[in-house]
Amino acid sequence: MKTPSQPRAPFLLAVTLMVSLFMIAPMLLSVMAGLVNNYSAGWKSGLTLRWLGEVWDHYGGTVGWSLALAVACVVCTVLIGVPCAYALARSRSRAARVFEELLTLPVAVPGLATALALILAYGRITAFRQSFAFILVGHVVFTLPFMVRTVGSAFERNELLALEEAARSLGASFHQRLLGILVPAVFPAIVAGSLMVFTLSIGEFNLTWMLHTPLTRTLPVGLADSYVSMRIEVGSAYTLVFFAVILPVLWGLQHLANLIQERHGT
Repeated sequence: MKTPSQPRAPFLLAVTLMVSLFMIAPMLLSVMAGLVNNYSAGWKSGLTLRWLGEVWDHYGGTVGWSLALAVACVVCTVLIGVPCAYALARSRSRAARVFEELLTLPVAVPGLATALALILAYGRITAFRQSFAFILVGHVVFTLPFMVRTVGSAFERNELLALEEAARSLGASFHQRLLGILVPAVFPAIVAGSLMVFTLSIGEFNLTWMLHTPLTRTLPVGLADSYVSMRIEVGSAYTLVFFAVILPVLWGLQHLANLIQERHGT
């Protein structure tokens, strides 16, 4: 019986390069548009950093606030999500399953609907509505399911169940078992969930666009505003700023996550 021939490595490499080029080309064109004097004329108009300066003058404040918001979102989801993940992993009641489904609703429904619900519920609290804390609440609601799902799967491992039972039989209290044994054991999952939450928070637009005010803009909202109200060169320069700020942070966090996972793996 003949077996089908396997595709050769050069063919797979060519397909991979074509797909990568198809995905990367729009980003490269956008970056290019932010570095030329006139996008219509292209490279012939000459290179300039003028548009980057305008972006920083108009939207520089969104960089720090976006990073701070993402970090705060990670902290909140860890403090809320880890205990919640443990409770759901250990409970077999129907109420726990219903709560778990309700927890994932913000992921299933459009971000605009979640934002509208938050505005209807808390929009009348003026000081809260006009602060970054209001956007933070929206980001936590949106990203919490990802933390709970990631850490909850780690808590459900059979070896952790046996380890917890052994600790209980030796007289360890609940806090000793949770903080001294279980949390260190699932720490790589917490790191992976934190990286996911940070990535989602830093790039979230739909929900943030509804919740923001002129004084509480984030990077994605500023990016959309620059494309709508400014020249295309300014919007493209903002894309370059977005990449320059976010990519090193994400690479650094990913490297840190890999180091932590390797250390716990050994």
